[in-house]
Amino acid sequence: MKKLLLMLVLGLTMFALAACGSDDSASGEDGESSGSKLDELKEAGTVTIGFANEKPYAYEGEDGELKGAAVDIAAAVFKELGVENMDSKLADFGQLIPGLKAGQFDVITAGMAINPDRCENAAFGEPEMKYGEGLIVQKGNPLNLKSYTDIADNPDATVSVMAGATENEFLKSEGVSEDQITNADDIPATLSAVESGRADATTGTEMTIKMAYESLNSDKLEFVEGFEQPDVEGVPSYGAAAFHLDNTDLRDAYNEKLAELKEDGTVAELLEKNGFSEQNNMVEADITTEKICNGDI
Repeated sequence: MKKLLLMLVLGLTMFALAACGSDDSASGEDGESSGSKLDELKEAGTVTIGFANEKPYAYEGEDGELKGAAVDIAAAVFKELGVENMDSKLADFGQLIPGLKAGQFDVITAGMAINPDRCENAAFGEPEMKYGEGLIVQKGNPLNLKSYTDIADNPDATVSVMAGATENEFLKSEGVSEDQITNADDIPATLSAVESGRADATTGTEMTIKMAYESLNSDKLEFVEGFEQPDVEGVPSYGAAAFHLDNTDLRDAYNEKLAELKEDGTVAELLEKNGFSEQNNMVEADITTEKICNGDI
């Protein structure tokens, strides 16, 4: 009798363990493994997006809603993935990746440039747009600044740059010293620094600072036409959404739908809707995140 009971207990235990193993390896109808980040987002119906106020990539509109090219692309992709709602959270640009790593956001989308250093801290999706640099100076351009090397050649010239932006390294690569560079939290603050005379210039991605300049409508500032693009690694830049390093399954699913939206023309339409052009800002087919992260581009 005791032997029979023991065999019964062992049999039930083995059955329970097998059942647990079966649950852990189960897959949903869409092929996603049970418990994946995408499954969590589908169940919640909402994805938490981190963004910085950088028009036209991602910014907060007058109605309080999240807008911009990167936002529209992300919304279109997540809709295809079955996640209809976006919970937007505003952050300083320099805090986007730290916030992503801390689990404050499911994804960050701000037209953030992919580069090898950032690739060590975030899992970037495939490029969604490309862009160059721009320069804004005081009205009349009194120091005749038309390139980063012009700033480097004038030790008295100062430039205000958004903290965490790639332009900080671009300037240094072109010979601008650290004591010529000051940082601010966002683009409006850098424009304010030039407008008030606390800096001689500000720089950022061309579309960002040009739209900010036009919105400000200040008679104390000037957008430098014919700005000479720096010959440095990272120009042109390629912007993409970024995910936590542990959520590559979500990144891969995002990439799959992004590729479909590029193919059917949706991404080009969304870029043009936000002031970009298909000719100048669409990413060439041979440009990949892997190549950029590896330093091949």
